[in-house]
Amino acid sequence: MFRKLLLLQLCLLTVFCALTFAQVPSATPENLLKQTKVDDWSDAQVRQLVTAMKQQGIPFEQVNEYAAANGMSDKEAAKLAKRIQQLGLDRELQEKKTAKNANDESYEHEYADRKDSTDYWDRQLQELKNKEEYERALRRRKIFGTELFSNDNFTFEPDLRMPPPPDYRISPDDELIIDVYGYTDVQHQLKVTPEGYVRIPYLGPVYVNGLTMEEARIRITERLSTMHGSIKSGTSLVQVSMGKIRSIRVLLIGEVARPGSYTLPGLATVVNALYVSGGPGEHGSFRDIQVIRKGEAVATFDLYDFLVRGSLAGNIVLKDQDIVKVNACRYRVEMIGEVRRPAIFEAKENETLQQLLEYAGGFTEKAYRKVVRANRANDEQRELVNIPASQVDSFLVRAGDRFFVDSILDRYTNRVTITGAVFHPGDYALEEGMTAADLIRRAAGLKEEAAMARGVIRRLQANYTPAIIDFSVEDVMSGRQSLPLQREDSVVIYSGIALREPYLVDIKGEVNAPGQYMYADSMQLEDLILIAGGLSDAASLKRVEIARRIRHTNGDTADTRMAIIRQFDINADLSHTPGAAAFVLQPFDEITVRKAPGYTKQAYVAIDGEVMYPGSYAINSKGERISDVLRRAGGLRPEAYPEGALLMRKTFINESDSAFLTNRLELFYNKLQDSTDITRLMNAMKRKEQLLGINLNEIIRNPGAGYDLLLEEGDMLKVPKKLQTVQVFGEIYFPKKVQFTKNMRFRDYISGAGGFTSQALKRRSYIVYANGEVRNTKKVFFFNSYPKVKPGAEIYVPAKKDHRGLSGQEAIGIASGLASVALIIVTLLDRIQ
Repeated sequence: MFRKLLLLQLCLLTVFCALTFAQVPSATPENLLKQTKVDDWSDAQVRQLVTAMKQQGIPFEQVNEYAAANGMSDKEAAKLAKRIQQLGLDRELQEKKTAKNANDESYEHEYADRKDSTDYWDRQLQELKNKEEYERALRRRKIFGTELFSNDNFTFEPDLRMPPPPDYRISPDDELIIDVYGYTDVQHQLKVTPEGYVRIPYLGPVYVNGLTMEEARIRITERLSTMHGSIKSGTSLVQVSMGKIRSIRVLLIGEVARPGSYTLPGLATVVNALYVSGGPGEHGSFRDIQVIRKGEAVATFDLYDFLVRGSLAGNIVLKDQDIVKVNACRYRVEMIGEVRRPAIFEAKENETLQQLLEYAGGFTEKAYRKVVRANRANDEQRELVNIPASQVDSFLVRAGDRFFVDSILDRYTNRVTITGAVFHPGDYALEEGMTAADLIRRAAGLKEEAAMARGVIRRLQANYTPAIIDFSVEDVMSGRQSLPLQREDSVVIYSGIALREPYLVDIKGEVNAPGQYMYADSMQLEDLILIAGGLSDAASLKRVEIARRIRHTNGDTADTRMAIIRQFDINADLSHTPGAAAFVLQPFDEITVRKAPGYTKQAYVAIDGEVMYPGSYAINSKGERISDVLRRAGGLRPEAYPEGALLMRKTFINESDSAFLTNRLELFYNKLQDSTDITRLMNAMKRKEQLLGINLNEIIRNPGAGYDLLLEEGDMLKVPKKLQTVQVFGEIYFPKKVQFTKNMRFRDYISGAGGFTSQALKRRSYIVYANGEVRNTKKVFFFNSYPKVKPGAEIYVPAKKDHRGLSGQEAIGIASGLASVALIIVTLLDRIQ
């Protein structure tokens, strides 16, 4: 019976633990946002927050607003957004459409494709129409003359400031200015009435409709002379000029871009009317434009005469109610290829190809003029026509002809080329009997560095396959070898310097300008040191080393040498030394000038804070310690806090150490599970200064002991004032600074900051003391033994890994299963007994 009760109690205890575990609250997004240190978050916590935002439909652009609404500062919100981007989670928040919406859209799209919708077909026809309009516009752009009406820089507004032409007839709404000057001075500005009169004050109406300006002046003078005797005697004169000109209505019909009725100034011409209407349309003629007045064609205008010859014949001044008719184009031909103005041109009946070439601006310089090819449409099919140059003047064009003017071949009948080590390389004319030596002399001869042993000629054979002909440059120039040239031969004279690796010598070590320098014959060691700027102050005059390549080996595998090494002593003034003077440098020699033994530059350390004389101090000897420089600085001030003193030491200064450490870090990246850990580790390794924890009290009590470290260049000793606070970070509810109290313990400071959060990993808590020393929490049996807290310390409480707790249904299911198992066990025990 006792065993049954014990077993039943064990089962009930298990069920209670499961339910309790299920009720432990997991870290919600709101709890995460209340933690002010995003740098302490794990990747799993960031993903949990992104999942919650995605469920709430919050896009990535609103991360800052969402974080601020939950109590996070702007700075930490910016860090959170950056962290989300680093993990590539921002793309998840940008997917705004749910699966349901996507399915709905797909259904609607399928339905739209299936249904016989009028809107659908209208849209398809509209797209086809737009495509046709685009092609028509592209073709219209190629028609010669259209740029006259599509270019904004052209304007054909009539100049109303110039006097009207002599044949201009006065009509109603014109304004006349009558000026009487001399003995009598009178001026009238009168408008012609609809009946054709001008009413002169004190004189009455004068009929001027249909008169020219001269005829109107004579009639008005006669009438004014009846009132002013000075006009009849000649002491006064009369001048009649045009003021404002009337407007006329002109109708544009036919193949016009924008046909209709237009209001134009009275001096407008045919070109003015065409310009305001957009010119001839797609099928309109540029050469057959008629002006119809009172039912009869009074003028015919050809725009090509204006565009090609500058002639304005037929461009008459329009009158009110004139009709400008643009007839349909009958003949259009196209000219492409090597003409100055390739385009589509309009031709008249019986016009020849020569006239068409005149419209196209004639042949270009590269045109092949012997034959012009034409593509012509006959009644049933197309044909190709070859037009010799002799028939261009008489060849009549037809509608739809397409002429092509080819270009001449990009070949030369008499070209030879020379390149390389000559003074004037390039193309030259091949003359009869020219040889390679003649061509070299034409190119002003060979350069000094020319390779005389061998040159080549690149030649095209009869079937245009390339061939190489080698020759001796020296024999050719001396006349011992004659080498005739052919068309398109290319002679190449090589440079002896260009055919070898650049001759350099290398000097490194204690010289003022180490590096590589051009080698020169007879160069000696001291010469190269001078070229490199001379010796540095740290240079040693002993054992200057020269490393030389091994050349011309006989293939002896027993010879294991890799370089020839020589060492020399030099003089400080770089004067010749017996051994070095006899040793002439060779190309690719490498010289090393070493540092003098025992040479050291002044090294400095800094001491700052609560000492009597803070500042920079030179290291006296290699055995100088912290206590020594502290003594030189006058010791500590009364308010100093030696327990918080720390030493900053520069590390990883040279590039080789930094590269080595970076390579070592790559070995550990696979073991790091969180991007935060990787970032912290990289920042720590890249830091130029490292913190060393020291015990200054022990150093002062026992100078020279193990605590008293030897100083290195760049060390900085910082001695703070007495500290009175403790900083608490991590998984606590309210991270802040707490005043240090001697009797308070670790848990007291945690309580002062609100206590541990549910995600706090208590057993991993640690303290960083003011001097850089770190102490962690230890485990004593089942209890945590927290480190002692000192002034200026920083307490860190890390977070647990993100584990999802059981839901209520899962916990109930587990409890039900365990209860069933317990019941089965009790039943079995009853049967056994």
